[in-house]
Amino acid sequence: MGQSTSTSLPSSLPSYALHILRVADQSPADGSLEPFFDYLIGASSLGSDGHLEALDVEGLTPMELGRVLESNEGRQVGLRVYNAKSQRIRDVVVTPSREWAEKELLASGIPTNPGQKPSLLGLSLRVCNPAHALEAVYHVLDVLEGSPAEMAGLVPWGDFVLAWSGGPLLSENDFYRLIEAHVDRPLRLFVYNSDLDNLREVVLYPTRQWGGEGLIGCGIGYGLLHRIPRPSIPPPTDGYFGSRPQYPTSDTSTPGGGQIFVPMYAAPATHTPMAASEAAAMG
Repeated sequence: MGQSTSTSLPSSLPSYALHILRVADQSPADGSLEPFFDYLIGASSLGSDGHLEALDVEGLTPMELGRVLESNEGRQVGLRVYNAKSQRIRDVVVTPSREWAEKELLASGIPTNPGQKPSLLGLSLRVCNPAHALEAVYHVLDVLEGSPAEMAGLVPWGDFVLAWSGGPLLSENDFYRLIEAHVDRPLRLFVYNSDLDNLREVVLYPTRQWGGEGLIGCGIGYGLLHRIPRPSIPPPTDGYFGSRPQYPTSDTSTPGGGQIFVPMYAAPATHTPMAASEAAAMG
């Protein structure tokens, strides 16, 4: 729902950025931003000439992003995006709008709070350092036959666990503690396959009753030798790294007030309120 143009490899990155954790279906950012791999490092509105103003790449805060989106509701804005997988920076043009979320709320029948406005982009974000992107990933190694890992469809040597339904994992021991906390309980994981360049959701059921060794029956690699490999071929000319965006020359909407970082349309219990240290927020 947006347009993008890719640029060269970055010579440096800001010390903090907005890490994209989720992109809602049918939202303004759907199809333009890639969950877990994309980081917002700049945002800009349109200048008087109808082109994007200079993008700030010194670091983007939730407040700064919110200001740009709120003041440009219904008008195209530019986002500068760093992709940790390809290690490239690209510019994306999106149109902030609440119409998509309002339609979803009406269709779902979820009661709305009159004092809380829906999300403008449909993003779940957190503040972090993009230089450490993809350090906390867990490489699936050997998978034992009949194990919970095999039943969940984990692919040996090609799969990488990026996060779980509760958010990203930040250290080597986080994954093992997570497994132990979900013995005989379903655990939803977000898994990337490097062979297919595909991100999917996997339901793992750790248990000691499967008849083999361990809770999930597979080896897990962590550290420098188990990072996600950079794609061997350039990204395609469409999709996330699409053609050069076309900028409008005028706008017809009036920006409105209200909160920017609010839940998209799911039940409130599934979302984490935004904190100063980590903005697990809705953009």
